Amino acid sequence: MSLNGAEWMARSLAQSGQSHVFFIDAVLRPTLMRLEALGVQPVLAHSEKGAAYMADGYARLSGRPGVVAAQSVGAANLAAALQDAWLGRAPMIALSGRKQPAAQHRNAYQEVPHGPLFAPVTRSSVAVEAAADLPRLFRQAWSAATVAPPRPVHLDLNGLMGEVIEQGDTGQAEPADFSEWNAPRHRPAPDTAILAELAGRLAAPGKLAILAGDGAALSSCGEALLAVAERLQAPIATSLGARDLLPSRHPLNIGVAGSYSAPPANRILHEAEVVLLVGCDMGDQVTHAWRIPGPSTTLLQIDADPLELDRCPAALSLQADPRTALEALLPLLGTAPRDAGYAESAGRQIAEWRAAVTPRLESAEAPIDPARLCAEISANLPEDGVLVADTGYSGIWTGTLIEFNGTGQRYLRAAGSLGWAFPAALGAKCAAGARKVVCYSGDGALYYHLTELETAKRRGIAITLVVNNNRGFGQGWPNLVRAAGNRPEVAGTLLRFGEHTDFCAIAAGFGLRGIRVEKPEEIGPALREAMASDETVVVEVMTGIDHRAPEPWAPEVKA
Repeated sequence: MSLNGAEWMARSLAQSGQSHVFFIDAVLRPTLMRLEALGVQPVLAHSEKGAAYMADGYARLSGRPGVVAAQSVGAANLAAALQDAWLGRAPMIALSGRKQPAAQHRNAYQEVPHGPLFAPVTRSSVAVEAAADLPRLFRQAWSAATVAPPRPVHLDLNGLMGEVIEQGDTGQAEPADFSEWNAPRHRPAPDTAILAELAGRLAAPGKLAILAGDGAALSSCGEALLAVAERLQAPIATSLGARDLLPSRHPLNIGVAGSYSAPPANRILHEAEVVLLVGCDMGDQVTHAWRIPGPSTTLLQIDADPLELDRCPAALSLQADPRTALEALLPLLGTAPRDAGYAESAGRQIAEWRAAVTPRLESAEAPIDPARLCAEISANLPEDGVLVADTGYSGIWTGTLIEFNGTGQRYLRAAGSLGWAFPAALGAKCAAGARKVVCYSGDGALYYHLTELETAKRRGIAITLVVNNNRGFGQGWPNLVRAAGNRPEVAGTLLRFGEHTDFCAIAAGFGLRGIRVEKPEEIGPALREAMASDETVVVEVMTGIDHRAPEPWAPEVKA
């Protein structure tokens, strides 16, 4: 006896290892009820974006596709929510309902042609007209989501709530098993001739650095990357998304490069004569508007994504999974000693910067310096803990000042969507099991999805939600003050929030606890208390809007 669409989807998702799916009603109700009966938790969110960001966080931590669903009315919102997953290279399967063909092009209530909205933010967007098509198209979607680089995919299901597909006969007697189809599903090996040429170029004398990007992080190539860097005595910079790939304190780690960088990393990279790009897309953020590395630097490239090859003027490009390529490269590099002068100079610059920033990491100021908050998170994040950070200033603070062990700890960051971090942290916790998840959000970002506190309470999802509360949008504050003629009272009408908001009281209104922190010495105890809880706790840290995050270095513009 064959399975109908609802039974086939539910059993396939359960058999494939999904622990949670995320949705906004009203969609796929029989499927969701069947999933719950099979032990997969359906998580109802308060907006399509909230649900999608949860699925995104789940996907990034687990490596398996995050599944999110919304009915036709919310499909446009769902499409907009996939932007961060697309930019962040997360495997996701977005399911939407669509009114039946007889209702199309007739001014159906609340319906717009939403299919085109998914085109910029998915690898594949396909209409599923009949249940018999579902197994084939679902299989293709899962595969497309998990190849390198992972990306969201979209299945548009016939029926406002997908009911035509749910009720129809799939023609399949058994569910599909995608349990081994995690990202990256395939690890292409390098061409041996190109690999040998790369090894020869890397062995040549000169100032050699490595820039590892989000593709390197997706490949989990940290161990191989360090082995190659140590053999070559090459300083390593990372993109923000690869911040957790290496131990922050490794002598060759010079930190995050680009626009969200502490000063030494860009300066060191700019000095390099040769830079090996490992899974790095060379966009404007990681290159600080294409100014880093320098224009005369020779670029060598390893990337699994063929579309990234030669996007920059590389002297040699190798398509391969970064981890597979680096492991194959290591024995070709030989054991001849290399001049360590450049690496030692880089180490001195990093040490000098660390010494300069230490007083801020130990600051006793009130309002609290966010640098001290970062130091306390570094000290208290468990060995296998997960930190989820928002974009903007949250990304800069955490990317420059929070340190990671490069082994069990993870760092997930918004790829550009402010407000992403809190719902994404809830989704990450759904994938994390017993591991502790800490979310670092500014107050401006948290306002986007405060309602998901109710979701955290209802579903028993326990994270530590740290709110860097400076009562405004801090990143652009000094520029706006200058534009306003150095009159903060004028600038404040555009970027400051009211002083009456109490996030701890808001948490209490949702049935959760909040801890207000006004003195630096209270941060550590508050973090430990929150992480020990079996439910979400809000840690509201009162910081100053005039505290500046580290500024990136850029080369001088020649007249």
